[in-house]
Amino acid sequence: MSRAWSLVRRPTGLPTAGNFELIDLPAVPLKEGEFRVRNTWLSVDPYMRARMEEIKYAPCFQIGEPMYGSAVGEVIETRNAAFKVGDRVYHSEGWREEAIVDPSLGAKEGVAPFVLPDLGVEEQVWLHNLGIPGGTGYFALFRTAGAKAGDIMFVSAAAGAVGSAVVQMGKARGMTVIGSAGGPEKCAFVKSLGADAVIDYKAGPVLESLREAAPEGIDVYFDNVAGDHLDAALACARPHARFAMCGMIGVYNENQPLELRNSRRIIQARIRLEGMYFGEFADELPVFYEDMGGMIARGEVRSVETVSEGIETMPEAFIGLFSGRNTGKMLVKL
Repeated sequence: MSRAWSLVRRPTGLPTAGNFELIDLPAVPLKEGEFRVRNTWLSVDPYMRARMEEIKYAPCFQIGEPMYGSAVGEVIETRNAAFKVGDRVYHSEGWREEAIVDPSLGAKEGVAPFVLPDLGVEEQVWLHNLGIPGGTGYFALFRTAGAKAGDIMFVSAAAGAVGSAVVQMGKARGMTVIGSAGGPEKCAFVKSLGADAVIDYKAGPVLESLREAAPEGIDVYFDNVAGDHLDAALACARPHARFAMCGMIGVYNENQPLELRNSRRIIQARIRLEGMYFGEFADELPVFYEDMGGMIARGEVRSVETVSEGIETMPEAFIGLFSGRNTGKMLVKL
């Protein structure tokens, strides 16, 4: 009997264990075109918080139904000639021990199911640097923000899955990178990734620290946080700065409107703020895999993981994202 996590009530503020329930999945025979996967690695990501609400961001999780997200595993049964027993695959039926995957249903998380290519990386890397976090960072940085060599870039949540990839990609492409993280240990980690300067947002006001780290201002802001980080970036933006609005982990669980004291700077400095949604770049994934694969092979981007063991730990791992429990990518290993 396979088990899966479902959402039993929509959270108000920070989710708790009571918002989730571990349910048994019925044994169902495969239909033509489907295959069955025994999952080995499951992903939890901050954007999943938005899917717990009924908002027009992306399809939301349905109450009482199995949740889903990125996962990798082994094909154990198949009625699809393109997927053989023993194949290691990426798919979007996470939050469960076993999954029935139907490739004809398309890309639920922006990426259609596929057999993992042999790029000489561990399979879980397809859930971070070669997966949605790395891809989100790549497309937001180079497409949304149009970042280039010589830019001065500020990255919030730089010790997280997306932020740590962005720091390394920025340095690989010749940028000056300033990261933000919480506490000396995480700041040291971001520094070890190559960041030119690191702000400890727990040690004092972000704006003062950013002005000290970037006295000439910033050209690019990669936003994973919003709140005081976004406000500080607006204050320090150079003319025609580009902001990639990627995530808002600092305010996902807040019920108050976002207030920006420095919003007038958008007009004064002609700042471009643009939101990013990973699914819109699906057609460019082959370019990403080749480019990111090369950066990994050359040692320009390395993988860092925080691993939680067992299906039972999924909610705890997810909730831990909002208190900074993870360094790098948060994963659940089955």
